[in-house]
Amino acid sequence: MPDATRPTAPERWLHPPDPEPDAAVRLFLFHHSGGSVTAYRDWTGLLPSDVGAHAVQLPGRQERRGEKPFTRLTPLVDAVADVLAAQWDERPYALFGHSMGALLAYRTAVALRSRGRPPALLAVSGWAPEGFRGLPADGPGGAGGAGDAAAVAAMRDLGGLPERVGEDAEMLAAAARAMAADSAVCRDHVDDGAVVDCPVVAYAGRADPLLDPAAMASWGRRTDRYLGCRVFPEGHFFIRTQVAAVTADLVQLLRRYAVDRPPTRETDHAAWTE
Repeated sequence: MPDATRPTAPERWLHPPDPEPDAAVRLFLFHHSGGSVTAYRDWTGLLPSDVGAHAVQLPGRQERRGEKPFTRLTPLVDAVADVLAAQWDERPYALFGHSMGALLAYRTAVALRSRGRPPALLAVSGWAPEGFRGLPADGPGGAGGAGDAAAVAAMRDLGGLPERVGEDAEMLAAAARAMAADSAVCRDHVDDGAVVDCPVVAYAGRADPLLDPAAMASWGRRTDRYLGCRVFPEGHFFIRTQVAAVTADLVQLLRRYAVDRPPTRETDHAAWTE
């Protein structure tokens, strides 16, 4: 019987925890600040059977609400990298993250490159290493401070706070605690210009107030195989309404770069770019 108390136990981190034996490629999904694996609940029915998807659940939310959340980036990246490395088999894998999840996916890709097995594809959404403005910072009082309230309000305005959460005081408080910890993780990031050894594709909302106009183009400096940015008309949480388009494009890229053949510079160009 699996030991769920192990630091790398998939039962704690991954939804679902068990690898899909018939999937040709593994896809690990990272949620946004203050979010949870429910951000990807609609993906399951849209992904084909040859893509085995696992949503990564961070401590401090939902069934992990009793665990202390991370507030520093490097320890969190190291923990996630350990979990993913423990899942390695002969199949290629890819990482996808939205907003803070994109930051975590990026830094995890950097960490796994140093372990000798980078992902076959890194997909990033709503975040960039340069030109990302972010939510209001936490106040000096920490969790529950004025900065946290402002961050929750900003998340609501951006469309990232489900209505049922905003109407439930207990759920709202839990979201605020998770968001405070996640905000600390994001503030802990110091850009060192690290590059990844895999193709990178980006997704963004044209009306996203958290991104400078040229922000997503900065990904072109983090890989020599930049596949461009797919731009949608909505704001920061375009991913909620464009999930079918994002997953369809991602599946096409997974089959091209992770399954069918290794990428080459001559073919690493997407027609749908910013």
